[in-house]
Amino acid sequence: MPRDARKSVILAASIVCSMNQCIARLTDVWDEMGVKEEMRADRLETVKKHIEVMFNQMITEEVQLKEDIEAKIQNGKNALKKLCHELSLKEYTVDEDMTILQIEKDLRLKVQEMEREKAERLVELKLLQREDMELCNDLCVTPYYVPTGSIPSRQQLVELREHIKARTGERKERLQVFVALRAEIRLCMDEMGRDPENSLEQEAIGGDDEAFFLTKDNIQALTVLKVQLDLRKEALLSTLSELKQKVHVLWNRLQVPQNEQELLPKVAVSPISDEIKQWERELVHLEELKKTNLKVVFQKTREELQLYWDKCFFSAEQRQEFTPYYEEDFTESLLCKHDEEVVRLKLHYEKCKEMLEAVIKWETNWEQFVVLEKKASDPNRFSNRGGTLLKQEKDRAKLQKLLSRLEEELKTRIEAWEADHGYAFLVRGCRFVDYVASQWETHKRQKEREKQDKTNKKDETTAYKTPIKRPAGSSAQGTPCKSRKITVSSAIMSKTVESNINSGSTSASLTVTGKPPLATIRTPSKTRDTLVRTPLHDSNKQALMSSTEPGTYSDFKEAVTKKSSNTEAVFNSTVNENL
Repeated sequence: MPRDARKSVILAASIVCSMNQCIARLTDVWDEMGVKEEMRADRLETVKKHIEVMFNQMITEEVQLKEDIEAKIQNGKNALKKLCHELSLKEYTVDEDMTILQIEKDLRLKVQEMEREKAERLVELKLLQREDMELCNDLCVTPYYVPTGSIPSRQQLVELREHIKARTGERKERLQVFVALRAEIRLCMDEMGRDPENSLEQEAIGGDDEAFFLTKDNIQALTVLKVQLDLRKEALLSTLSELKQKVHVLWNRLQVPQNEQELLPKVAVSPISDEIKQWERELVHLEELKKTNLKVVFQKTREELQLYWDKCFFSAEQRQEFTPYYEEDFTESLLCKHDEEVVRLKLHYEKCKEMLEAVIKWETNWEQFVVLEKKASDPNRFSNRGGTLLKQEKDRAKLQKLLSRLEEELKTRIEAWEADHGYAFLVRGCRFVDYVASQWETHKRQKEREKQDKTNKKDETTAYKTPIKRPAGSSAQGTPCKSRKITVSSAIMSKTVESNINSGSTSASLTVTGKPPLATIRTPSKTRDTLVRTPLHDSNKQALMSSTEPGTYSDFKEAVTKKSSNTEAVFNSTVNENL
């Protein structure tokens, strides 16, 4: 038995004992007083009634207390069930092993705890909803929905906090975008020198960030405004660039001094609109000056036109198509036609720039190749020392391969270019392939013509050969050393005549030697002329005149090989003399 239970039993036994003692004391008093039995019974009956009334009253009170506690338990259960439903919690179950007092206390504490949690949730919900409402008003989005009059669950509060966190981050990002856009718009408008024209522009460049709603539509509107301002700025810059270009063109055409040209950029101001006005005033001034100097302007314009004709490889027929170039009545309308033609040629040059640069590269290498070809046909090329001839041959072969490769590459690129643009790419009035073919054909004909001219000059030189006389009294079998000396001197004179003939001046030999030919001093007889003629000189010179001059280093090697293999060739004067 528990200690508390023993205590109550002891108290109950002590009550019985006290009552017995009281009754015994009353009996003693009554005995001393001599109270009769009937009176004692009445008095004890009264005591009994008092005790029973007191116990009954006490029992009634305790029963009522029990009923009240049971009622509180039931109310606590009902309240707890309702709170669990409102707070979205699992229903609370009571331990049936507890007494009603313990149950009542447990339920009461649980109800108090849940009511406190309910109040805390409502307070937190109110604060979160206020913050969410401010964010959503700035962003113009729908707030997080919580049913009115309901108690938010723990999950709802967590979601609401996450919602507010996401909205805060979104607002921060939009604010950064807004600040950046506003700074760019301000800068762009300041550079253009432009004032706000509508409410959006006024809000965009205003100083209050809170007054602007950071909605997606507003951010998109600012982005569109920024793009529009950029386009307007680009248009202004394009206009300014065109004005500058026109002014520079007129400066060059009118030959404005450099110190006057440098004044305008120095006084240029920051806003583009003001700068445009400045250059417009200068352009108007130059236009007025141009009217008084039309002839000079026409000359400069036509020089520029001629420059672009050369850059674009225009043929004479293509140049003659622009008939205003040949007119001499200088008017404003005629100058406008020239300016339009210059602009058209500039656009054509920019469109074909890569092709034209490639053609220039081909022509540069072609000119070098032609120069080397001329050197290869020069008769004096074999007198070079130090491997120059071999180097020239290597360079010529290298250039020939390079030209072939450039022609193939250009052909492919030009075909692709023509397919893209829909019209032919012309070089000096014809297709590039035809132009290259005509250059090779012209070069071939030139070589053949030069070869034929050399042949004709050699024939003329052979016809006018100067005879060489020996001293009087000498025979055909004269002293060999003297014959050789005469042969050497005559050979030198023969070479002098040949070089002068090749250079296109037949009479130059007389000027160089300073003496008339031997034939003009002494006219030998027919017999003596026949006897004193040097065999080596005649045979070698005739062979040299009759042979064809090699055109290239390869031809030269072939001729040398042919001579070395020829057994009938005579290279010794003694042999010829004996014959």
